[in-house]
Amino acid sequence: MPTVHPTQGLQGAEKFVKKASGLYIAMAVAFIILGLMAIVEPGVAGLAVTVLVGWLLIFGGGAHLVAAFSGGGAGRVMWHVLVGLLYFVGGIYFLMHPLLGLGSLTLLLGVIILIAAVFELVAYFRARGEAGSGWLLMNGLITLLLGGLIYFHWPSSSVWAIGTLVGVNLLMTGISRLMLGLAARKLATA
Repeated sequence: MPTVHPTQGLQGAEKFVKKASGLYIAMAVAFIILGLMAIVEPGVAGLAVTVLVGWLLIFGGGAHLVAAFSGGGAGRVMWHVLVGLLYFVGGIYFLMHPLLGLGSLTLLLGVIILIAAVFELVAYFRARGEAGSGWLLMNGLITLLLGGLIYFHWPSSSVWAIGTLVGVNLLMTGISRLMLGLAARKLATA
């Protein structure tokens, strides 16, 4: 019976990993570029997010309207029709008035971040004295500061808040994906 080397079955895997990691690295670079562009022009990025949310609301409204006619009784049908129409009207509003939509999203973002800060501070006070609980306090205070900046400077914060946060998210996503792709490529050649 012939003996087989354990890595013999993985000979084609190195080529596959190199090709896949190359595509992954290219995607990471695209994320980094988009993130930097969003940070440089946060108003444009914020408007792009508003248009995206508008289209998502329209598609969500359409899905509710289709679901309304899948049966289940008159109450269910009416509920889906009402929710579908509300989504659809909200989506049209965001597409027809993107600046007002951006302002609405920014105000909502500020409120959500302030609520998150309160939860972080409550978590700190519940875990006070535990190892690492100081990080909860620091996170809560920074989140409170960010939420306050957005909320109390609204509507002028609409120009920078969403676009900057989306840009930072895209940038960090790109950097993390770049590091993962480079690590995968390094493992494939090792």
